[in-house]
Amino acid sequence: MLSAADLRHLRRCVELARETLAGGNPPFGSLLMTGEGGVLFEAHNETRHGDATLHPEIEVARWASKNLSAAKRRAATVYTSGEHCPMCSAAHGWAGLGRIVYASSAAQFTAWMREWGIAAGAVRPLAIQDVISGVRVDGPAPELTAEIRELQRRYFKIPA
Repeated sequence: MLSAADLRHLRRCVELARETLAGGNPPFGSLLMTGEGGVLFEAHNETRHGDATLHPEIEVARWASKNLSAAKRRAATVYTSGEHCPMCSAAHGWAGLGRIVYASSAAQFTAWMREWGIAAGAVRPLAIQDVISGVRVDGPAPELTAEIRELQRRYFKIPA
């Protein structure tokens, strides 16, 4: 069950996703929060120039690894508009970050792509728990599904 604070942070992730979509990137955004609930870092997708590894969750893991102690990383929470891909899940695990909260799941994203006739990508969509263990994972947030689906539809230029 997601709290009101979780939903507020996820809404900010959706705002970041909307902002990066306006810049031509796939719509994904993430926040890193302290254990006490303060925002430490924000990131959004930056893959439009050809580097497919510039996901916001990777940037969060890199920032945290450089700027936080191991204890603070474990106490932190990552909020994200979409469930981590396997690359981002691994980065999260290697960085030793804490809880993950996501608005839409990899399964939802995969279903939307299938519905729209978009071929599967090169990386299999795995649940976070299939890549890393020992991390609390919460999501999806049904309250945000329609909005995230609409952002993805717009990115892929699927007629309404």
